Amino acid sequence: MAVTKASRGKKSEQDKEHLLREHRLTFRLNDLEMKALMKYYKKYKVKNKARFLRETVMYAVLKKFDEDYPTLFEVPAAPVQDNSPTLF
Repeated sequence: MAVTKASRGKKSEQDKEHLLREHRLTFRLNDLEMKALMKYYKKYKVKNKARFLRETVMYAVLKKFDEDYPTLFEVPAAPVQDNSPTLF
């Protein structure tokens, strides 16, 4: 398929429909979690909170998929460490 000047950088209507976000997720936070999230937003000047949460969740999901991908040889697991948050 040859790319012409007119088609370069433009998305078709089918692509736009495919990427529409139709599913809603809702979750609750306790006071400490909300305080930490608000502190993060302020410190790092997060303007688009929905985008930040969506990208953060999808990053974690895709990273886990990548880690769980089957390999030809077994790799020894690293020792588990306690990575508890220590914000408050």
